[in-house]
Amino acid sequence: MGEEKIMKETFFITHGNPLLITDELHPLDHFSKNWKEKVYSKKPKAILVISAHWLTDHPIGNSVILNDTIYEYGGITYPAPLYQLKYPAPGAPNLAAKVQELLTKSGFKSVHIDKQRGLDHATGAPLMLMYPEADIPVCELSVQPRLDATHHFNLGRALAPLKDDGVLIIGSGSATHPAYDAPHYDEVAPWATEFDSWLETTLINGKYNEVNEYETKAPNWKLAHPMPEHFYPLHVAIGAAGEDCKAELIHSSWFSDNSLKHGSYKFTSI
Repeated sequence: MGEEKIMKETFFITHGNPLLITDELHPLDHFSKNWKEKVYSKKPKAILVISAHWLTDHPIGNSVILNDTIYEYGGITYPAPLYQLKYPAPGAPNLAAKVQELLTKSGFKSVHIDKQRGLDHATGAPLMLMYPEADIPVCELSVQPRLDATHHFNLGRALAPLKDDGVLIIGSGSATHPAYDAPHYDEVAPWATEFDSWLETTLINGKYNEVNEYETKAPNWKLAHPMPEHFYPLHVAIGAAGEDCKAELIHSSWFSDNSLKHGSYKFTSI
């Protein structure tokens, strides 16, 4: 396979709220729209997105011919036009089967395929802006919030061979994702700044084992990620890039409540 077909990079992106799709003032708008020009110019053969909004006990990948759009907004009502937007990217049944094969061979048990599920907003919202043509096959993979960070890192390691097939692996979550009742401030919350600074420093210095052990290493982690599903896509992206990968911060902004961090990273295999 030619070098141009091989993906050496994996990504962790913050997907933001669904308003990303329509709000040009959203902090992630320009980052997402300029993805191909300023972040990643290669066109992948397929995209595998590890979604913070698909929570399961065991890994599940979706396998459909054409992806539908799921409007799972957690009980929050958004403007009506948002529910008319779709991201009809082709499905990737062959990729879903390969994901199942790789994970099973690596010792993961009860790896399943869902032949009905479409794309939730952790996948569809950013891809609508990053790849608006919707012409690249997309497979979505679930996270397992009852398991730990090392499980997800190992999940990524098992999926690493997909890069040689031209598959772009993206973990879609959030650098911080506090509970609604977390303490807020007029400025960026000090607890959030402290956690985010720890995360950036740890990633840039390649201390990935510490990211896997964040519950004993990270300050304020219970505030930053009281539920881990928005953090675990990061561990999958790191695992898929390789232990010697180089991390680069590619976007940094805060949402309006000053505690939700839009930190996004590129991991390049060395």
